[in-house]
Amino acid sequence: MPDTTQPIRFGSNAGQPVSRRDGIAKVTGAAPFAADNQPDNLLHAVYAPAAIARGRVTHLDVAAARAHPGVTHVFTPANRPALEGDPDDKPTMFSFRVEVLQDDTVRYAGQPIALVLAETLEAAHEGVRLLAPRYDMEPSRVTLDDATPFDVEPGGFGRPAATVHGDVEAGHAAAARAIDVTYETAAQYHNAMETHAIVAQWDGDRLHLDVPTQALNISCAAYAAFFGIPAENVTISSPYLGGGFGSKAIPIGPNVLAILAARAMGRPVKLMLTRQQMFGPVGHRGATRQRLRLGTDAAGALTVIDHDGLSATSTFDDFMEPAANASQGLYAAGALRSTHRGVRLDIGTPGPMRAPGEASGSAALECALDEMAEAAGLDPLDFRLINYAETEPGTGKPYTSKALRECYAQGAERFGWAGRPLAPGQMRDEQGMLTGWGMGTALFPCPMFFAEARATLRPDGTALFETSAADMGQGAWTSLAQIAADSLGLPLEKVEFHAGHSSLPDGGVAGGSGHTATAGTALHTAGIDVVRQLGEIASADPDSPLHGAGNARFVAHDGRLWIEGDDQRSDAIEEIVMRAGGVEITGQGQGGRPQEVGETYAMNAHGAVFAEVKVDPDLGQVRVSRLVGAFAAGRIINPKLVESQLMGGMIWGLGFALHEKASHDPATGRILNADLAGYHVPVNADVQGLEVITVHEDDPHVNPLGIKGVGEIGIVGTVGAIGNAIWHATGKRIRHFPIGIPDLLG
Repeated sequence: MPDTTQPIRFGSNAGQPVSRRDGIAKVTGAAPFAADNQPDNLLHAVYAPAAIARGRVTHLDVAAARAHPGVTHVFTPANRPALEGDPDDKPTMFSFRVEVLQDDTVRYAGQPIALVLAETLEAAHEGVRLLAPRYDMEPSRVTLDDATPFDVEPGGFGRPAATVHGDVEAGHAAAARAIDVTYETAAQYHNAMETHAIVAQWDGDRLHLDVPTQALNISCAAYAAFFGIPAENVTISSPYLGGGFGSKAIPIGPNVLAILAARAMGRPVKLMLTRQQMFGPVGHRGATRQRLRLGTDAAGALTVIDHDGLSATSTFDDFMEPAANASQGLYAAGALRSTHRGVRLDIGTPGPMRAPGEASGSAALECALDEMAEAAGLDPLDFRLINYAETEPGTGKPYTSKALRECYAQGAERFGWAGRPLAPGQMRDEQGMLTGWGMGTALFPCPMFFAEARATLRPDGTALFETSAADMGQGAWTSLAQIAADSLGLPLEKVEFHAGHSSLPDGGVAGGSGHTATAGTALHTAGIDVVRQLGEIASADPDSPLHGAGNARFVAHDGRLWIEGDDQRSDAIEEIVMRAGGVEITGQGQGGRPQEVGETYAMNAHGAVFAEVKVDPDLGQVRVSRLVGAFAAGRIINPKLVESQLMGGMIWGLGFALHEKASHDPATGRILNADLAGYHVPVNADVQGLEVITVHEDDPHVNPLGIKGVGEIGIVGTVGAIGNAIWHATGKRIRHFPIGIPDLLG
């Protein structure tokens, strides 16, 4: 395999603001999403969601549903075919317990309690209505105060335990000033434009799925485990995703039911969740309550950050929002402690949702930092600079790179932070609106997963690159193709890129802001493998200017093959191939991070967000009039796509701060605003001024590409910046999110 430890030399494609290669297909409707597939003899499936949060289903009028024209079958816990795999098992790292009609128990509102199959979608929906379920209802527990907290056991996906660095009690005792504050964040739900959907088809013991997924090969293994077949017997087609945000990384119960129905009926089955059904079995960001105790010495240096997180989870599985971990990697303090507890509620299991842990945790941390700065009599930016961490707090590891100071400086200058008065309530605009300025620091880790790729150089000088990478809307089809083209020194138009199918080399996971680095490294090393083979051919060819180069390291750029460090000799790639008889050359590549790199270095992307808000003093209405974010995230492959990702993250942060909240009916536990009319997200009118700055950063260690990832960091820091700006405008410190009109009028 080619050497993946050396920094990569990029050509003319990386760094260019190339428009999305899939853009025209999407806006013209030519892009096929999962629910667009219509195989012959198709059955439509719709599941019946529980209308209570806790209890039992005592009656379903199956006869009425079956009698409706077009309805072919109704599955209930009484007649559901058996699964080979245990739905309580978690066959992969991205698995939760799934609800597949195991029994008549209701564990959360929206849980599947029956599945109706019909010849038409309309008939299936009518069959669900005719089931008319009745329940034996028990009191529901849907708030953080409805159950007794428990200590979290260490280990497992999304299961953080306590992390302590230094003498925490000594840090408290040494503090000249201290604060003790509690912040809450509401439950939030994934609302990707494309809801979850699946088309399942069996051919003997082989299964084909059209399903949007962020992790194609891992999903194959998970679904295979439920049906007792080898993972290689499952193929998944997922060329386009209409958003995922973490929700589409994990197999869900309704999909398993659809696959089960397809096997039982011997016909293809399609199931697509309604918008309301996105509020239940597909994960969400769990509610948190976070207590932060901070102390500083007389000069404003932090002596302690003590962060305790209480997170909601379901009664039947464990995913706790790891919010308190946000305090571990950002500020230099004499001592650090992050602890986590959980509360079991009658809700669907939470899961990873864009910036899991960091989004909720930084919202509380960044507001608490401002409260501590106020207590110390310091400007919030000055306070953060006093406590700037030159090495990773606690571990002392050096950073692979860290341009956070530059983010602070460039963001503050562009925003005009130097003119900010220290005290709140000092600024009004020409309309009399209270005006406030706030800031927040952003941090997100830089994970890498394992990935594989294949590169094929064709005799005509074009190339095909293949990997099962997922593009959920972030632009992977474009940025990964740019990386691939540079590996062979080809113009982008000469590169064909195939992704989104599990039969291709494993592209890893589109999640954790690590997809471009992971799949990109695999693609580039596959190209390097082709370059190596080209070099061997040219070196052995007496007619090549590179004849006799032997074991030299070759590089490709501008359509030619060169000896690295020698600008005098080169050969056109097409001529090398032609003289060799028009051979097709195939290379293999892998992406991943050596374990020793993670053990040696701290790896994070950083940023600073500055917010201006306008608050109506009479009505309490809040408008975010300006957001300026400066981010350092390593090498930027496509500035246009990166700016879009960062803007999207900051807009999500605005929604987190002011809009997003799931509200429960205390009587039934049902979510009251399970649609896009009642569940508010920002619209164009809410985004009045938004600016992104990307700060240059060279990182030779984080991965050969030098990429850190930008998908999630835009949220982090933005929430706290808006909360702090509201305080600066009004003098009112609101310690929960979202912040609404009643909070400011009370």
